[in-house]
Amino acid sequence: MLALRYAGLVALTIWVGGLIALGAIGAPAIFDVLAARHVAGDRVLAGAIFGEILGRFHLLSYVCGVVLLGTLLVRGIMGPRPIMFAVRLAVAFVMLLATAYSGLIVSAQIARPQAEIGAAAPSSLAEEDPRRVEFGRLHAMSTGLAVVPILGGLFLLFRELKD
Repeated sequence: MLALRYAGLVALTIWVGGLIALGAIGAPAIFDVLAARHVAGDRVLAGAIFGEILGRFHLLSYVCGVVLLGTLLVRGIMGPRPIMFAVRLAVAFVMLLATAYSGLIVSAQIARPQAEIGAAAPSSLAEEDPRRVEFGRLHAMSTGLAVVPILGGLFLLFRELKD
């Protein structure tokens, strides 16, 4: 049982910690460094770099989500069930669902306006340009979806500490 709990906690920590590190450190650093060095097309390049990192992290997140769900299910079946078992399972499922939707659906939708815009950064377009508006909406959706596993993960970490 301890091994299952440990595996679930490691997966949860990697998932939540990775999201926080990418959003709070990785993305800002990439955009800031390229802008400070006056790299031509800095925002487009920064977006491409971070997009690739995020795409790879989504794959890791899927694995973490499956491990987390799997360890919770096995712990629930083998007993004793963790306190608030059904709630934990539901939170983990919603976290994985939000991540999968972001990685598989929203990321693909973001690629469309980026392809239409071409070599320009979306921020270089007029504010009322439909491509910029659509990119901004999808970017906000992606960011909002990332908050779901962060908050859910923090809740699950808290529950594990309470047990």
